[in-house]
Amino acid sequence: MESTAAILLRKRKFSDTSLIISWCTESFGCIQTIAKGARRPKSPFAGKLDLFFEAEVSIARSRKSDLHTLTEVVLKNPFAGIRHNYLRTQTAAYFVELIEICTERDHREPELFMLLQRAFGYLDTTDPTPRAVSHFETELARIAGVHDEKKLKADPAFALGNLFGRLPLSRTPLLKTLATEAKKRTKENSK
Repeated sequence: MESTAAILLRKRKFSDTSLIISWCTESFGCIQTIAKGARRPKSPFAGKLDLFFEAEVSIARSRKSDLHTLTEVVLKNPFAGIRHNYLRTQTAAYFVELIEICTERDHREPELFMLLQRAFGYLDTTDPTPRAVSHFETELARIAGVHDEKKLKADPAFALGNLFGRLPLSRTPLLKTLATEAKKRTKENSK
């Protein structure tokens, strides 16, 4: 049994009673766990497994596959503010997609967990901006080793897309919406 801080990235149905949960963890990197019985009404996981939740998780690591068994979840931060508006949720989802594209499963990278934790902390209290998205992409590119802001003037998102073969399709509509919102705020502030 091993424990680590983790942020829930994705969940999907495995069976009538169980879920497969994807996590970004501090100690193990991005991993997948099976939460046996999580869909039962009186499950010990009830109310603890939702998107973007930060928790302390205990897992039994599998020796045969990359699907580990989730044994316990202690909720630390639900980042409830992310759910207060669609744009925050959309931005958080983009960050999750980007991390899933840019990381290998079971590869330990504590800096990646801390980046996502800071990003969700920001989105929990603040509406996103194009600058915030750019900052996240720059930091992720730096962690991946494909972008050094002092040496390169290139777009970090381009560097990530080049390295991993693609960027999330949600990026373009998100950036358009963020730009529109930024223009609205500028007009309102100039009145």
